[in-house]
Amino acid sequence: MTRVWVLVLGLIGGAAMAMPPPPTVFAITGVTVVPMDTERVVDGQTVIVRDGRIEAIGPDLAIPKDAMTIDGRGRFLMPGLAEMHAHVPPQAHDAQLIEDTLFLYVANGITFARSMLGAPHHLELRERAARGEIVSPRIYTSGPSLNGNSVPTPVAAREMVAEQKRAGYDFLKIHPGLDRPRYDAIVAAADEHDIPFGGHVPAAVGLARALEAGQATIDHLDAFFPPLLRGGASLADTESMFFGWNLAGEVDESKIEPLVRRVRDARVWIVPTEALMQHLLLPEPSAERLAQRDIMRYVPRATRAQWVEAKRGMIRQAAYDPALVARFIDVRAKLMKALQDAGAGLLLGSDAPQVFNVPGFSIHDELRMLVDAGLTPYEALATGNVNVARFLGESDEFGTVEIGKRADLVLLEANPLADVANASRIAGVMLNGRWLPVRELTAGLEQIAQRND
Repeated sequence: MTRVWVLVLGLIGGAAMAMPPPPTVFAITGVTVVPMDTERVVDGQTVIVRDGRIEAIGPDLAIPKDAMTIDGRGRFLMPGLAEMHAHVPPQAHDAQLIEDTLFLYVANGITFARSMLGAPHHLELRERAARGEIVSPRIYTSGPSLNGNSVPTPVAAREMVAEQKRAGYDFLKIHPGLDRPRYDAIVAAADEHDIPFGGHVPAAVGLARALEAGQATIDHLDAFFPPLLRGGASLADTESMFFGWNLAGEVDESKIEPLVRRVRDARVWIVPTEALMQHLLLPEPSAERLAQRDIMRYVPRATRAQWVEAKRGMIRQAAYDPALVARFIDVRAKLMKALQDAGAGLLLGSDAPQVFNVPGFSIHDELRMLVDAGLTPYEALATGNVNVARFLGESDEFGTVEIGKRADLVLLEANPLADVANASRIAGVMLNGRWLPVRELTAGLEQIAQRND
C-alpha cells in the first residue's frame, strides 16, 4: 500500500487551502533508549529528530516548538532492523504486490533491506524509497542472478559484471551452477569494478575458494557441511541435498571451530536464513499448521498453496529422514553459536518471501532462532543493525541510537534485551524522517489481508 503525503485542497470562502506539510521535527519523550552500542538501556530520555537525523538525546531537553511529540513513557527505542536476505518481487507490472511486500517489512520494524534477486525496476524503487515516496525500507539491491544458466562463459561473466556496475546495482548475486572458470572470472571482474558479490557458493567452487575470493556474504550457511565431514566421508560418497541436510550424520563437530576461525579470518559475513531451513525441513510444525498462522493472511492465497506443496514435497522425498533433519538443524545451531563466539560476522536475514517466511514477520522468527542457538538477545539484535552498519562501512550513519545518525528507529512496548520477542511488539516506526504509528501500520496490514482474502 502506497503512503505518500499529498496536497489536499478544500474550499473555504471560495479559496483553495492546502493542508500543512507533514512534521519534520519530532520529540520522543520519556523513552528508554536501547542504543545498541553496548548491552544497556538508558531510561527517561527525550530524543529529538530533525529532518531524518537524531539531533539530541537527553533527560531534560527542551522540546522544539515545531516538534510533533511522541509519548515514549514505558516504551523502548532501538535502531531499526535489517532483512539481509530480502526478495523484492521481480514483477515490475505488479505494483500492488511490490508495495505490500515493502510495507510488510516496515510494519515489522525493518528499515533496511538487501534485495537478493534484483531487476531493473528495483533501481527506481531504491531511489523512491530513499526519497520517502513509498513506505519502504532503504533498499540495497543486487542485479539479476549470476548462475550456471545466465553466465555461459568466463567472457560473458566479465561483461555481465561490468554491465551491472554501470547500471548502478549495489552488489552481485551469486547463484548455483557456476564452475570455477566462470566464478573466477566474476571475482576478477568484481575486483576490477569494485563491486561486492554474495549469496550462494556453487558446488564446483566450494567454501575454501569462496573464502579466498573474499565473497562478501555466504547466505544460508551454504557449502558449510562438506568441510565438516569426518575422515573418509566425501561428496563422492553421497550426494548433497538442500544445503547438505543429508550429510549431517557424517559431521565431525571437532571441525567446527577451525572452520569458523577461517571464516572470521577471511572477513566473510554469514547470513544464516535459519527460518527458511526450519520452516521447510522440519516435520513440525506441519505445512497445514504453518499455513494456519494468522500472519498468512498477508500472503496471496496462491502463494500459500505453493508453500504448502513445497513443504509436503520435501517431506515426501524417499530420502527424507526426520532424524537427519534434526541433526542438521542442531549442527547449524552450533555453527551459528561458534561463528558468534569466534567474532565472525553474522547478519540477520530470513529469506523472505519464501516458504512460510512472511516478509517482515519471518525476521522475528529468525531472531528467536538465533537466541535458541545460544546468542543473547543483544547479540541477535546486533546482527540486524550494528553488524549491518559495520558490514556496509556505514557505522557513522546508522546502526545505533546516537546523535547525528539516521533516525531509522523502532518504538517498542517492552525491552527487547530482556526477551527478543519484544522486538515484534511495535508501537511505531520512524523511517526516513517519517513517523508511522502503530495505528497506521495496523490499518495497512489489514488492507493487505483484505486484498489476500
